[in-house]
Amino acid sequence: MSDKLIIFDTTLRDGEQSPGASMTRDEKVRIAKALERMRVDVIEAGFPAASQGDFEGVQAVARVIRDSVVCGLARALDKDIDRAGEALRDAARSRIHTFIATSPIHMQLKLRMSPDQVIEHAVKAVRRARQYTDNVEFSPEDAGRSEEDFLCRILEAVIDAGARTLNIPDTVGYSLPDQFGTTIRRLRERIPNADKAIFSVHCHNDLGLAVANSLSAVLNGARQVECTINGLGERAGNAALEEVVMAVKTRQDVFPCQVTIDTREIVPCSKLVSNITGFPVQPNKAIVGANAFAHESGIHQDGVLKHRETYEIMRAEDVGWSANRMVLGKHSGRNAFKTRMQELGIEFGMEAELNEAFSRFKDLADKKHQIFDEDLQALITDAAGTSEEEGGVHLVSLKACSETGEVPSSRVTVRIDQEELTGEATGGGVVDASLKAIESVVNTQAQLLLYSVNNITTGTDAQGEVTVRLEKGGRIVNGQGADTDIVIASAKAYINAVNKLRVPRQRMHPQVAGDV
Repeated sequence: MSDKLIIFDTTLRDGEQSPGASMTRDEKVRIAKALERMRVDVIEAGFPAASQGDFEGVQAVARVIRDSVVCGLARALDKDIDRAGEALRDAARSRIHTFIATSPIHMQLKLRMSPDQVIEHAVKAVRRARQYTDNVEFSPEDAGRSEEDFLCRILEAVIDAGARTLNIPDTVGYSLPDQFGTTIRRLRERIPNADKAIFSVHCHNDLGLAVANSLSAVLNGARQVECTINGLGERAGNAALEEVVMAVKTRQDVFPCQVTIDTREIVPCSKLVSNITGFPVQPNKAIVGANAFAHESGIHQDGVLKHRETYEIMRAEDVGWSANRMVLGKHSGRNAFKTRMQELGIEFGMEAELNEAFSRFKDLADKKHQIFDEDLQALITDAAGTSEEEGGVHLVSLKACSETGEVPSSRVTVRIDQEELTGEATGGGVVDASLKAIESVVNTQAQLLLYSVNNITTGTDAQGEVTVRLEKGGRIVNGQGADTDIVIASAKAYINAVNKLRVPRQRMHPQVAGDV
């Protein structure tokens, strides 16, 4: 019988380390529910010791997820492990993932510890984590550049201490598939008590090899892969969950293991993560890209029409491409709206929240005849970005003018700290003029790093989803906005980013202390 391959999703933790990809507590819960619907085995919800916000995010996920294991990351420090244990207290099933660096350069220059001291800290951390849960994972950070003999020593010790998952990370994305697979095989062969633990891998994509390295490890005995939706993550990202899962499912002639993921939820989850983080999926992205199952070549089209398998190794329906049909319209009632939102994993805590969301839906339905699931997801994300928090910046009105032969201009009124202020500007286009008008009032002096527009669905009445990335003093934030009018969507996105810049940074980035 084939072994089970455990899918460990770290979108909410490592994926959030992408510059500008920070998620709110409610956004983490929405994504976690989508991952649970997909039947992801383990959800790494965050790094509880990083900040109060991170702690509350992990705690919120732990309280609502019942089927998947909820995991919290912790350095090999008592305070980190205690914080993770507290955040996971209400989880139906929990895991603590602790780590410490093991490469010579990290031990000498970062930790300033001897190898024996590193082993002592690792063992102590695992034992402390076992006080909170029997499900403890250990990672030797920068394993790809660690000495094999030392890896064997420390992994043998943490297994004896109670670790039941050993995660071997390629922290800097340096490994090659054959080399990485061989490392996994040799560790399994050399460690005397290796049979008492599941070997896992966590590969970064700096050389574009994260998925290849992960699959090579699976062929050499790894039975857990750590990955993210859309390959989201710091630098070049992580191994993409959708690619790992579909490779194993499609090539059962090669892989001696199986996944239990509901693959029909892959595309909906991909779109949700893209919508919340503001990181669009490139059209030619495997599995979830818009062109992944498109055929333009006449030869390909002819072949697919005669027999699909001539040019398609997977069915689009199997990964969820046919799942997002129009379900609501202008005449849909409040109960139908609430029911569909629940099916999408969106719950309303209070009646007032449901009423406000339904009102937004009706406004959208007046502008757009067909409402798709993606529109509903964008509606909630947009509502979160424009919530009436005290002290925030809010769009009141916008008037833009574009005429052939004339310089585009815009007049924008915003409310700041309950005071309405108006700015006017000209620009290369109405979007440029509108953003300049807003900036003339808010005066962030931030640098615009990215302006991106994507249509949420199809048709000329489709909502446009705009992502704006701002940088100020080394801090990078993303802002999102959606509307059937792209100028208004752009203004919403810019204001959303401005509001994030106005909030003092409290979160300690996991990379400050180290990362797996």
